[in-house]
Amino acid sequence: MDIIKLKLKEKIPAWREEIKNLVKEYGEKVISEVTVSQVYGGMRGVKALVCDTSDVPPDKGLIIRDIPIAQLKDKLPEEVLYLLIVGELPDKEATEMVMKDLKRRSKVPDYVWNVLRALPKDSHPMAMFNLAILAMERESLFRKKYTEGMKKEEYWEWTLEDSLNLIAKLPAIAAGIYRMRFDKGPLIDSDPNLDWAGDYVHMLGIPDPTGEFKNLMRLYMVLHSDHESGNVSAHTCHCVGSALSDPYYAVSAGLNGLAGPLHGLANQECLAWIIKVKEKFGGVPTDQDLRQFAWDTLNAGQVIPGYGHAVLRITDPRFDAFHEFGARVCPDDELYQIVAKVFKVVPEVLKEQGKVKDPWPNVDAASGCLLYHFGLKEFEYYTVLFGVSRAMGLCAQLIVSRAIGEPIERPKSVTTKWIKETVQKA
Repeated sequence: MDIIKLKLKEKIPAWREEIKNLVKEYGEKVISEVTVSQVYGGMRGVKALVCDTSDVPPDKGLIIRDIPIAQLKDKLPEEVLYLLIVGELPDKEATEMVMKDLKRRSKVPDYVWNVLRALPKDSHPMAMFNLAILAMERESLFRKKYTEGMKKEEYWEWTLEDSLNLIAKLPAIAAGIYRMRFDKGPLIDSDPNLDWAGDYVHMLGIPDPTGEFKNLMRLYMVLHSDHESGNVSAHTCHCVGSALSDPYYAVSAGLNGLAGPLHGLANQECLAWIIKVKEKFGGVPTDQDLRQFAWDTLNAGQVIPGYGHAVLRITDPRFDAFHEFGARVCPDDELYQIVAKVFKVVPEVLKEQGKVKDPWPNVDAASGCLLYHFGLKEFEYYTVLFGVSRAMGLCAQLIVSRAIGEPIERPKSVTTKWIKETVQKA
């Protein structure tokens, strides 16, 4: 039996009992209020979802299963995947078992490549990625077992199987899309001796003589793996999965949300702004020049991408991890130097402006320049990288949801007329 499934069989009964007792004893307790502005403002801050895989306190940043993300930056994605699903870090033996299991599942069906080759040459990489995931729905063991009549208590087992099968294939699919979409030559076979993220770099075909690009990819996959369940991609995946749509349907749906400009495109927008700075000043600007450029951006009615966050009120610990990586690996890279200088100058500008609740950088402020440094310069592709990583969190949340028996999501909607009448009466 797979190590993750074995561990979950030990833990799930206790999870179910804890939630059963919690609902029984405190089911009528109020934990959140909803204002009219929240209803019309995207439900920001409304406590209405459960996510046990991660939490994002405004004053701490991402915490995965009670472990701050800064303490996970040197872990392999396979270890973090295990942590997300099981709730504890694996030992060395368990990590090796997960790595072998993912390798065993990693072969991409030939028909997926046929589907991708049939698309127009200028298709967006995210459309290709999400379509490839959806095309593989025929592989779903959850759907097959559900059709045969499995018990509700078994839903998590086949959600787990689908999730591991899917996650195992994503690096090859994403790398294949990169090579096909940007005319990089034939597909590159997997290296059986490499880990999940390292193999991804290998299959991209971008030279990595020092091995640091592989290290960056390992870090990238860990840092972007999960971020609560209220963001668009996670919430969409959860909602679709709550209908018992299998993980292929649910993850593809979630990643369609990630493709939106307000969600997953931030790192390329940040990098574009950094490149604009470099082009304007012919290299790294002085602090004063950068300060003025930042004010010019704000006075033109634009935002400085990469600064501010919907939840955080501190520097994103994930930014710190990328910043630290850049200082070690490419301190002389001009784009990295500009990113470091922006970190020094822009928060003070935003504080002076006084319109931004959070003047500190988020994860997107640094990741793009590092990808660019290693030769991954196709901006359109960056969200695919994000999607490969975030699929770990999406799948982990699906598995836990089915394990604890969460029902279909169905909040009550109201009309504007009802709101008017209700608030006027109040």
